[in-house]
Amino acid sequence: MRAAGIDIGSRHVFVGLDDGSVRSFETFTSSFISLKDYLLENRVVTVAMEATGVYWYVLYDILLEAGLDVWVVDGRETRQVPGRKTDVKDCQWIQQLHSYGLLKRCYVSAGQVKELRSYQRLREDHLRSMSMHIQHMQKALIEMNIRLPEVLSQVHGKSGLAMITAILGGERDRETLVSLCDKSLRINKKEELLKALEGHYTEYGLFALHQAYQGFMFYKHQMQDCDHRMEAILKEINKDKKLPPGIGTEVRKAIRHNKPKIEELGKHLLKIFEGRDATKLPGITDYNWLQLYSELGSDLSKWPTEKQFASWLGLSAGQSNSGKRKKSKNKGKPTVGQLFKEMAHGLLNSKYIGLGAFAKRLRGRKGPAIAIKATARKIAIQYWRLMVKGSAYVEKGIEAYEQMVKQQKNKQLHRLALELNVQIIPA
Repeated sequence: MRAAGIDIGSRHVFVGLDDGSVRSFETFTSSFISLKDYLLENRVVTVAMEATGVYWYVLYDILLEAGLDVWVVDGRETRQVPGRKTDVKDCQWIQQLHSYGLLKRCYVSAGQVKELRSYQRLREDHLRSMSMHIQHMQKALIEMNIRLPEVLSQVHGKSGLAMITAILGGERDRETLVSLCDKSLRINKKEELLKALEGHYTEYGLFALHQAYQGFMFYKHQMQDCDHRMEAILKEINKDKKLPPGIGTEVRKAIRHNKPKIEELGKHLLKIFEGRDATKLPGITDYNWLQLYSELGSDLSKWPTEKQFASWLGLSAGQSNSGKRKKSKNKGKPTVGQLFKEMAHGLLNSKYIGLGAFAKRLRGRKGPAIAIKATARKIAIQYWRLMVKGSAYVEKGIEAYEQMVKQQKNKQLHRLALELNVQIIPA
């Protein structure tokens, strides 16, 4: 009882009450405040609204501050029956479903975690823009037949940027440009670099390279500004926290790419999670862990079981069975689920980790997509167990995994021999 449903748009917001009445409001802040007063006047206790883009952010905060129980729900769960699609009927339908308890509440970050998530997502946007300008730099170099992309693993690395900066400054001598590289490159790849730098310079090519370089540096500085903001929030969260004795003294995992400039990032995260170290799990570094924290927070008990957690991440198969027809239902691609998939992807080339051997074995049978998803699910479950139950993960290595597989095959072989009444004689 006393439930309301809200349909949110870019220009108008429609509110449906339990008596069937509907009222519309504009999307200005003053209108949102009037909407809040309207709900309180009608003694509304709980409100459900769809997660429509970013339109719901401010209204959610205003209603929450007013003491209302606000539910943000998945729009796929509130789809109308065909032939009834209007904004008025939408808000009435949401109200009806909510009053019957047929909707599920979406997870919404709050407080400092919500602010941290905003900076983290903005940093990822800058990172995508920066990668686009890296491609533009590579294209401009190739157009002038400067073959640095074929010789250097990263054109935007320290040596590559040093040479590009010198080229834009007017330097054309190849020996001078090579002298700006790292010592190991000068020893191992000097001849290749000299050949690669013998280009055909053009005004257009230099202009395009200059534009791409400026864009790259701009977004790099934008990322650093986001890092400073995130560091300030982490310090504020941990201002009264201390690490348990003996925790945080070990060397942290290396972050290979796009490392955030946050001092003692690992110690900040260890303080937040009271000494539980997620980097002990395969594929997780302090940067991945920061991303998970900004999206999930520190309390994973909101998901009662590991299966519900994996399902929410979109890493488990949904059921869509009808009669003899049985198929898997796509659950979408949630942001956090994609993070776990990125971790799993990095394990495919691992030579020492058991989960990497599992992923490679499954890839040979089912293909890379299924292998990555299955491995990501295993990592996610271990993460939930660590954060909710404190269960430590022990890496046993590839040899232990291969021995387990061998035992499984031997067991299957003996079961099949018993079924076929065949005797097995070891070689």
